[in-house]
Amino acid sequence: MGTETQSSSPRRRGRRPAGEDTKRALLDAARRGFAELGYDGATVRGIAADAGVDPAMVNHWFGGKEGLFTASIEIPVDPKQLVETLLSGPTEQLAERMVRTFLQVWDGTGGGAFVTLVRSASSNDNAAKMLREFISTMVFGPIARRLGVDRPEFRAALCGTQIAGIGLVRYVIKLEPFASADHDTVVAAVAPNLQRYLTGDLGTT
Repeated sequence: MGTETQSSSPRRRGRRPAGEDTKRALLDAARRGFAELGYDGATVRGIAADAGVDPAMVNHWFGGKEGLFTASIEIPVDPKQLVETLLSGPTEQLAERMVRTFLQVWDGTGGGAFVTLVRSASSNDNAAKMLREFISTMVFGPIARRLGVDRPEFRAALCGTQIAGIGLVRYVIKLEPFASADHDTVVAAVAPNLQRYLTGDLGTT
């Protein structure tokens, strides 16, 4: 039980020297590992073995497992810091901060790699699994649990429908007038429902 494993055997033998090729090998192995095993199942040791590098290189290049996950899906935010930022204000305004933050991040990158992940999730199982990990393990799951609300996993999934839906409609489908609506308009329209998902009554269980 205490031995860390990876589902696939290492693809390379021996250790790579520390360098950009090592970083790229780790990212490639991380994408395979997180897609196959999920965030909790994939291990630093297993990913490093798959890449043929010393596990210490994960800390060297990415600062640990969370940083490696963030880099592997190429999102321009640190999920752990994002959670702390979103929870730093009044709970009753959490949904407003959440919608506004994602809009600011996405608009700053034209949708960015996270929207590419949303687009890919509809046809690629690996992308879908990594998107689920981002929603349930890295951001919305921790937020719901920190709030101390009932049914945190279900609430996290509901949050995912709203935020991923915004990314899909605004940056992939580009459905007007939503695609070009200003942030205040989107926040005013979406945040009340998202706030109910976070802290409100969800009806019967």
